[in-house]
Amino acid sequence: MEIDAAREVRTTCPYCGVGCGVLAKVAADGQVSVRGDPDHPANFGRLCSKGSALAETIDLDGRLLQPQIHDRPAGWNEALDVVASTFQHTIAEHGPDAVAFYVSGQLLTEDYYLANKLMKGFIGSANIDTNSRLCMASSVAGHRRAFGSDTVPGTYEDLELADLIVLVGSNLAWCHPVLYQRIAAAREKRPEMKVVLVDPRRTMTSDIADMHLAIAPDGDVALFTGLLAWLGQHNALDRAYITAHTAGFGQALFAASTLDLAGVAAATGLSEDQLSRFYSLFARTEKTVTVYSQGVNQSSQGTDKVNAIINCHLATGRIGKAGAGPFSVTGQPNAMGGREVGGMANMLAAHMDIENPGHRERVQRFWKAPAIAGEPGLKAVEMFKAVADGRIKALWIMATNPVDSMPDARAVEAAIKACPFVVVSDVLAETDTVRHAHVRLPATAWGEKDGTVTNSERRISRQRPFLAAPGEARPDWWIIAEVARRMGFGEAFAHESPVEIFAEHAALSGFENDGERDFDISAYAAIDVEDYEGLAPFHWPAPSPGTPLWPAGRPEGGAQARLQSEGGAQAGTRPEGATSIERQPTRFFADGNFYTPDRKARFIALRPTVETRITAAFPLVLNTGRIRDHWHTMTRTGKSPRLSQHIAEPFVEIHPEDAQLYGIGDADIARVSTPRGDVLVRVLVTTRQRPGSLFAPMHWTDQFAARGRLDTLTASLTDPVSGQPALKHVAARIEKFTAGAFGFAVTRKRPVTMAADYWATARCRGGWRVELAFANDDIDWTAFAGSLFDAADAEMLAYHDREAGQHRIAAFQGEHLAGALFIAPGPVAVSRGWAAEQLGEVHASQRERFRIVAGRAGAERPDAGATVCSCFNIGVNQITAAVAAGCNSVEAIGATLKAGTNCGSCRSEIRTIIQARRVQAAE
Repeated sequence: MEIDAAREVRTTCPYCGVGCGVLAKVAADGQVSVRGDPDHPANFGRLCSKGSALAETIDLDGRLLQPQIHDRPAGWNEALDVVASTFQHTIAEHGPDAVAFYVSGQLLTEDYYLANKLMKGFIGSANIDTNSRLCMASSVAGHRRAFGSDTVPGTYEDLELADLIVLVGSNLAWCHPVLYQRIAAAREKRPEMKVVLVDPRRTMTSDIADMHLAIAPDGDVALFTGLLAWLGQHNALDRAYITAHTAGFGQALFAASTLDLAGVAAATGLSEDQLSRFYSLFARTEKTVTVYSQGVNQSSQGTDKVNAIINCHLATGRIGKAGAGPFSVTGQPNAMGGREVGGMANMLAAHMDIENPGHRERVQRFWKAPAIAGEPGLKAVEMFKAVADGRIKALWIMATNPVDSMPDARAVEAAIKACPFVVVSDVLAETDTVRHAHVRLPATAWGEKDGTVTNSERRISRQRPFLAAPGEARPDWWIIAEVARRMGFGEAFAHESPVEIFAEHAALSGFENDGERDFDISAYAAIDVEDYEGLAPFHWPAPSPGTPLWPAGRPEGGAQARLQSEGGAQAGTRPEGATSIERQPTRFFADGNFYTPDRKARFIALRPTVETRITAAFPLVLNTGRIRDHWHTMTRTGKSPRLSQHIAEPFVEIHPEDAQLYGIGDADIARVSTPRGDVLVRVLVTTRQRPGSLFAPMHWTDQFAARGRLDTLTASLTDPVSGQPALKHVAARIEKFTAGAFGFAVTRKRPVTMAADYWATARCRGGWRVELAFANDDIDWTAFAGSLFDAADAEMLAYHDREAGQHRIAAFQGEHLAGALFIAPGPVAVSRGWAAEQLGEVHASQRERFRIVAGRAGAERPDAGATVCSCFNIGVNQITAAVAAGCNSVEAIGATLKAGTNCGSCRSEIRTIIQARRVQAAE
């Protein structure tokens, strides 16, 4: 492919684990546009708001374009030599466990594979872990306990074939919008489909739910253990499946039976009537899929939660069948690929077990490695504690931002700052983690990378480059291989392209497998450059021709005995010229044959426990999570003006009863505290929040807010099996931040420093918008504005009413607005969208300039209100007006305003606005 020519390239979205296909079109002038790939079987052309805005995130603003050593520019040879020699010296002096890699679900499989190979097979330590530990480690642990392997039994098609979908700890509408839209579309065709949402919050996903169970924090084990007991008591078990394909059922049922319905109600905060209705619905619905995500995984009981869910599916035989099974949806684009290559500290490559001597010997022999890690390494939380206490003396961080995303983030930052040698491979020159690196290595970004990713349904897709690598940026796999060569392992790391790495990865998956292991893509072990370039999305397993799906002599039944498939071709429509060895079937375990020694699944006996973490000093439960239009620590989405308008600052949700109790009002600034620290965030008072609980998103960093790093509040408490941190059940308190003045500003230049107690910046078209709050109002606002705008030669226009505490200042350079600042004694009421638009307008007349100072658009330009639809920039006031004019459905709003007609991520919010208007009309 000619990178310099006009082209349209099939690739894969770099956000969540849905793995949507993207068509990236590059025009002759270099302009990039994106749309969903209608032929990709994960999304069939759909994209969410984040995927739709990808073209806004690929600029070179802020990119790291040259290696750096101790803040000075360096060449690649010097930088790579420093990394390799320092790791070698550290290992020689302190042993292989004195070094560690912390990697990411943002890496491609080829990158992941080489990082794991270098650490476990050639350095000889298992101290490689990943931010996927924060995402789906409990699902991995639960799968392995139940199935003997980390196997996702079903496919996305099951979500459309199910008669009942139970969503547990998953705000699918915001966090996996394309899957949510697939369910919504299926339900329109089959209105009899039922959806149950199990979540402490009434999230936007509740819009589709027939039943919302506002469960108490960490009540999930009790809920599903109670369900198992109910199934037993009401003769709703598949006794034949239990007998033929499972072990441990008696012990699990006995443990479950110790908790009666009243006990489950007490542990979950749900009524006995709610429990009975949910349990009855589950019991009588054969085609049931239970979808779960971070509300299950990010818990100190995460693995038990996963197994409590799986127990119910095993007990009813609802697994591996069309429209039935437990389904873990992952949060990152290649968390699954990382699992396949053994990118976690307690795994080996190709789904082999690091605790198994035979597996270790097999991998070492395949790699021709001088050593192999003999025991599990340090999981993420343990790893950074080892950095803190000096056991780890050299650390390489790749494609992730642990200073913001790890629990107890201040302690993690202190550990990284104190570490003798820190290498960071990243695409940005400034992140909260990059700033502490001794060596910074510029990596290629999405649009430049070349490799594969695996989504939540075990489908492998290609990420293809459509842009040339800028500056001296290099692929992660190349950086890893070059360091390995300099450490003396050149023969094992002689790869010249990602296809060679993928072929080796595929070959290892089939090496001495013969169906013994679930992960097998050996059909691609001899793939060449042409076939790799044209590789179409495919499900695994994809064993080489003639390979059995399990060893001879195992249970009979042919290829269907381990896998089951119904419906149409899972590959969807194959793109012209694409290469695939897609084969059916694609579901696991309908007829048993698990990956345990006796081929039977394991029930896990669970006795629910109720954890009380709140205290008199910290009486509220803090739940953390994501929002619709931002991703992780905003290193990508923070570049997009479109995505930054929906929610532009860190916030906390609080129930009205709690807000009244603590004297906090809507739009106030609040201080949320835990024993580890505090943050300042905007307040959103809402009945969607459970009383006694708070919710705040994890995205904001020191790059975008004064004190918004939410994971400085969370504890390093982890699940004892998976090592995944408990990020959704944190004892906290809240208090009003008494502000002497509030402010809002727009400015063409990004502010560098702000003398404000609270600030938050967000991209807008033409510049930046800034939210502000100050402890006192004794400030020279004109001087503050000049510093904020950084426009020394600008013409200033100002209005001051000191008695009322109102100040408005605008600065003009020629006919263009350099910045505008609005100060008030309470939250500033100016239209954010209108003010931001003024950065791109021409302001030739004095009247137009005074209008900016007044903060009003004028009657001819009504205020659109807060953004609801990011795709078409439609605000809440526009939707409300359309409803008042007679648009009483989401479809009618779409026809009138286009809102909700592109990605669909805002449809639930639109429906909420319509319903609120109906209530007002009824009153």
